[in-house]
Parts: sequence; structure tokens; C-alpha cells
Amino acid sequence: MDLSSLARPQSLRGGSPGPLGAHAARRRSVQLLRPRRPAVRCSVDTAKQQVQGIPAAVAAAAEAEAARKECFGVFCTTYDLQADEKTKSWKKLVNIAVSGAAGMISNHLLFKLASGEVFGQDQPIALKLLGSERSLQALEGVAMELEDSLYPLLREVSIGIDPYVIFEDADWALLIGAKPRGPGVERAALLDINGQIFAEQGKALNAVASRNVKVIVVGNPCNTNALICLKNAPNLSAKNFHALTRLDENRAKCQLALKAGVFYDKVSNMTIWGNHSTTQVPDFLNAKIDGRPVKEVIDDTKWLEEDFTITVQKRGGVLIQKWGRSSAASTAVSIVDAMRSLVTPTPEGDWFSTGVYTTGNPYGIAEDIVFSMPCRSKGDGDYELVKDVIMDDFLWGRIKKSEDELIAEKRCVAHLTGEGNAFCDLPGDTMLPGEM
Repeated sequence: MDLSSLARPQSLRGGSPGPLGAHAARRRSVQLLRPRRPAVRCSVDTAKQQVQGIPAAVAAAAEAEAARKECFGVFCTTYDLQADEKTKSWKKLVNIAVSGAAGMISNHLLFKLASGEVFGQDQPIALKLLGSERSLQALEGVAMELEDSLYPLLREVSIGIDPYVIFEDADWALLIGAKPRGPGVERAALLDINGQIFAEQGKALNAVASRNVKVIVVGNPCNTNALICLKNAPNLSAKNFHALTRLDENRAKCQLALKAGVFYDKVSNMTIWGNHSTTQVPDFLNAKIDGRPVKEVIDDTKWLEEDFTITVQKRGGVLIQKWGRSSAASTAVSIVDAMRSLVTPTPEGDWFSTGVYTTGNPYGIAEDIVFSMPCRSKGDGDYELVKDVIMDDFLWGRIKKSEDELIAEKRCVAHLTGEGNAFCDLPGDTMLPGEM
């Protein structure tokens, strides 16, 4: 497969996937999606078009239309899914947009998605991969690896650098790409830098994504980035936006299992409250081990109130010290877990953690922020907040501390949420170890 032709300075768009109805045929395609706004074109070409009597805009539209029909390698093959005995019972194609698609987290995640690990073996998908000018060549390599993997469920792959193109008709948007925090970069500065990215992506989702798109924000600081994103997408339901705290939940379950001497599938009802930061609150009060309250199984209050939380918070930093890499693989797994929790009915009596919009919450947490809370789903992509949780002074005090931090972060990005001038008074540096 020769992907060198992908680098032509054209404005390319993939065709709309459409439903897999009777007699529907799908073309598998890898397409380079260049920005359609703004388009920078060579003045010599423009002059030539005008001399020939063809307006530049008309020529550009014709070029884009022709490019829309291009495909490459095995993804060019046309399949009649309804005629094939193996595929005629498949569901309607799902469009999944992924930002930061050339990064390490995506390197693990994309292949899990393509294998059917999230939606099952009867759900074809289209992957729409967003990168930057700098990562464009790497995106081509990602497309080649996906091609070589021969996933039968992967029907389309598109790559590009314009969210208004990549997010078109997206059913899911996994927003991973964000600037990492480097040496000397203050948390307030990172909020502004990454906030601008998520404000733009929110506007793009608002303009072109499916009206029921599910958005999972991974790029940090993910809670406030999710708030910025949803505030810039007023035509989409705020309930469809999530900040990823599932890795924190998974880590907490693992530590409780280790302490109790059981396998981690025995741990349930684990909640991460609050911000994805050092103010996060792993909730041992409501968690259960083999159906029993954690405090009945682990008779060590000091460990639960101190060491447990610190261990969960520092897990990523310890991992980097051990092998010099961030937790990309386990983050990818947690994204898969978060998606599956929304498309699979929650087991009776259990729940999961995700950062969601607080307006209307039953706990008394401040409204109009994105806060990790316990949720249940019927498997339809929606969720409801769990009401049958217990609180004590210790748990509530920690929740309020995380709430204060998120309110301060919100003030710091007011210029990105349409709420006036920003004012930063962040209560200390609470970035999780391993994310700097």
C-alpha cells in the first residue's frame, strides 16, 4: 500500500457512512482529510484556473469531490455486506473519532476498537483519526498498521488534521490529544493551552457531529477540559460529555483487592469522586469486596484513609519510575471499560465512575462543573446517577476539597466557556504524578 499520495495538498473528505440497510455496499477506505477551513492554495494554480475560465472556488469543489472518491489498498475493495452470509446480520456502522490518534494511548486503543472489544463482533466501525501537521506522517503509519491487521469489522479509516472534517457524523469522540505538562509549566497555563484545544473541538462537535455523540475527554486536565468542550457545544446534550476517571477506579479496585488478598473481580461499587487530580476521592465507604462493605473486610482505618488514596494517586508516577513510560496501555484499557459501561447494562447493584456534568445531581455537589460520580447505565449510551450511596463527614470533606478545586479551575477558564474574564486562584499544584 503506497500512502505517499496521501500527502498531496488537497482538501479531502471521506464519504458519509450511511446506514447498512438492505442491498447496502460499503467501501473500505483510508482517506487523508485535509482542512477544509481555511484552504491555502497556490496562487499560480488559481491564476491558471481563472485564465481557463473556471472560477477557483468551482475548481476547488470539483477537486474535493473527486478526492472524496479516492481510496487506497485493501480499503478500496467494495463489499456487499447484505449479500455476505457472515455480515448480513451486522448492525449499522458506528463512526468513532479519535484525537491524538498518533499517540501512545491511541496506539493501544485503536486496535482494541477495531477488534470488536467494545461493541461486539457484529458491529462494523469507521475510525476517523485526528492529528496535527506534525503528526500527519505518523497517522499514515497508523493507517497502514490498521490495514495490515485485517480487521473484518473495520470498514473505514480516515486521517486528517481538521476537527470539522474528522468529527463529521461522529457517534463517539474520544478526545485524547492534549499538550503534556512540561518542566516549569504552571497548571493554570496548562489549563489555558489545552482549554483552547478543547474549546475548538467542542465547536467542531457542535457543528458536525451526530446529535447524540458520546464524548470522552482524556486529555488533561480532563474534568475542566470536558467542561470547556461541552460549553462550546450548546446544541449537544451536556449529559453526553464525560471526563475519564476509569483508570483511577481500576487502580483503586486493584489496591483494595491486594490489601484484602482477593482477585480484583471481587471488588465492586468503587467510586472515584471529583477531579482527576490529587484531590480525587477513592471511596472505600461505599465500595464492596465479595458483596461485603470494604470496612468489614479491611480492618485498617489508617490504611484506608491515608495510604490507599495516596497509592492510587501516585500509581502513574511509580510506573514511570519503574520503566520510563507513562501508563498508555492501562489508559487505553480504561477507555474501553468506560465505553463498555455505557453500551452494556450495569450489573445489578453495581456502578461505575465517570466525570459528568453536575447540574441536577442528588448529592449537593456544586452545579455547572464536571465531577466524577457513581453512575449506572441501561446499555443505551445514557446513564443515571446512583442515589443509594452513603456519606460520612470524612468522605464529604474530601469531596468538598475536590469540588473547591474544580470551581477554581472553572474560574481560570472563564474566557473559554463564555463566562467572562478568567481569574486564576488555584489551590496549589494538584497534577497527578506521572502526568507531567
